[in-house]
Amino acid sequence: MSAATLLLPARKRLAGQRLSPAVAKALGRAERGSTEAGERAQLLRHFQLLPRHWPVAALTRQLDAGDAAGSAWVRADPACVVPDMQGARLMGYGSSLDVDEHDIAALLPALKPLFGDAGLLLDAPEPSRWYLRAAPGLELPEFVEPGEVLGADLFDHLPQGVPGRRWRALLTEAQVLLHQHPWNQQRAARGKPAINSLWFWGGGELPHAVTSQHAQVRSREPLLRALALASGADGDGTPAVDALVDLRHLRSLEQVDGEAITPLLAALARGELQRLVLDFQDGAHFVIERRQRWRFWRRPLAGVDA
Repeated sequence: MSAATLLLPARKRLAGQRLSPAVAKALGRAERGSTEAGERAQLLRHFQLLPRHWPVAALTRQLDAGDAAGSAWVRADPACVVPDMQGARLMGYGSSLDVDEHDIAALLPALKPLFGDAGLLLDAPEPSRWYLRAAPGLELPEFVEPGEVLGADLFDHLPQGVPGRRWRALLTEAQVLLHQHPWNQQRAARGKPAINSLWFWGGGELPHAVTSQHAQVRSREPLLRALALASGADGDGTPAVDALVDLRHLRSLEQVDGEAITPLLAALARGELQRLVLDFQDGAHFVIERRQRWRFWRRPLAGVDA
């Protein structure tokens, strides 16, 4: 079946904006449903991992370097932490810090001995994505994804339990090294935020298998590209395939409506597309098919959150 599925941001980001008449009519007549919210849940609706875990580091490592098999991996992304009266808050990480090869050349040599003594190998095949390689089977704590910590107190989100104790100690030592490193003064002189911490997350080993119902995935986001690569859905597709299109970066309903949904509704009307699915990150979804044009009794929606 020729189908398109749009991955969309949570509806609250698009709330308060009106739909065009054609899109409002199509959504009013569509099949609607709701399921689990959040980025992880949204992606797991389209990819099945065996075993069922969420090893972001191993997946993106395979995308970045192609050598993830046979090791355990943890992301150790560069981070900016700002102290306050209550503790310290994560104010930025990864690509938001404008990290480049000069930062890697300056900072990684200072950090590598710390992690080497702990049996971990630190490297950075991409400036914004740093990795720790460990022996397979290493017991890892539950790490919190950085997007959930941004702006919050670090203490509330550090790894817990006996496995977490080691990682909390490593984080403290890394913060001391980075805080004292003169390179951050040079970054500050260029108007860049300090790289004064790391954030550990995404631990695990490469899945044995990743499958997807989609034949093609279109995205610029690294994790989704990594899942597409692992599932074999990263190649060029043809019009007669099931495609997953990532539009989570869009910030306005006007863009979603005019640039994405409206052209696909036209393809649906011409018979070039049999199904259009809208999957919102808050768990809401709409399934639009050509046969629904006969549902005259259903009212148009004023907005996606109606």
